[in-house]
Amino acid sequence: MTNFPFDPMAVAVDWLDAYRAGDIETIMELHSDDAVVHCGCCGVQTITGREALRAFWVDRLRKYPAGTLDDLSPSDNGTVISYVTNIGVMSALLRFDASGRIRLLDCSPLHQAPARSGSPCGASPAL
Repeated sequence: MTNFPFDPMAVAVDWLDAYRAGDIETIMELHSDDAVVHCGCCGVQTITGREALRAFWVDRLRKYPAGTLDDLSPSDNGTVISYVTNIGVMSALLRFDASGRIRLLDCSPLHQAPARSGSPCGASPAL
């Protein structure tokens, strides 16, 4: 495992706490200026740039708020965190820059709730 001059698990918990609180400013501060988000909720979506990152998080905070922590574990390149949302359990790999800011966030459903209106893909339940 890589030795970090910061605690990557603590940063991941801070990130989830900010997500749960709907704190866009803290979420943005936790991401590096050149952060990249790969979202696998509905195909693969890649978000780059501060404006696009803010727009992504504003949308996520409004539509898919985070709930409780499901799991947290170290990885060779950062931290893997899973958490409950209104669409199921999501898993995110967080990789960091040298200062402890999120450089890469790679998230996707771990366990997805049955499709319904408002899901990230816009799917509706079968009738």
